[in-house]
Amino acid sequence: MAGVLSADVPGCLIVTGMPGAGKSTVTRLVAERLPRSARLDGDDLNRMIVKGRVWALGEPADEARRQVELCNRNLCGLANNFADAGFTPVIDWVIPSREQLEFFVALLGPRQVSFVVLAPGIEVCQYRNTIRDPRERFSFDGYDALDADMKRELGDVGWWFDTAALSPDQTADHIIRDARRLATVN
Repeated sequence: MAGVLSADVPGCLIVTGMPGAGKSTVTRLVAERLPRSARLDGDDLNRMIVKGRVWALGEPADEARRQVELCNRNLCGLANNFADAGFTPVIDWVIPSREQLEFFVALLGPRQVSFVVLAPGIEVCQYRNTIRDPRERFSFDGYDALDADMKRELGDVGWWFDTAALSPDQTADHIIRDARRLATVN
C-alpha cells in the first residue's frame, strides 16, 4: 500500500473538498491503511486558537485571512516534521484556490504532493452534512459559490474524484491505489 509513498521520502497527501464531501472520514481511513502516517486536520489545528479565533469566512476579513495563513503554515510545518520522521502526512483541509495550493506545494517541497479533491457534488455534500452527528454538522450556505470557485481555480489540477457512489472505504482504497498516478501536483 505504498500509493502515496515515495521510495526515499514520504510524499504528502492533501485531501480537500466542500463541507460534507467526506474529507475527515476518508483521511482517517487512508491514514489507517498506510504503514506509517499522520492525519492532520486543519479544523482541529485552527481550533487550537482559544481566544480570538476568526472563521475563514468571518470578520474582520483581514484577520480571517491571517489565521488561514497561520493554519496553512502550521499544517505544512507539521507535515514536514512528520515526513522527516518517516510518516506520510495526510492533510484534511478545504483548499479553495490555486494560490493556497501553491502555498502548500512551496512549503512542502521537495516532497511529492498529491492533491485529491473529493467531488461528490453539492447535493451529496449537503445531504451528508445533514446526516452527521449534530455536533459535527457544519453550518454552511455557500456551496454553489465554493463549488464554482474551486472548479475555476483548481479544476485542472490534481485529481477531482467523484465519490458520490462510493463508500468511504472504497474511496480510501482508490486514493491509496491511484493518488500517486492521478493526483501529483509537483
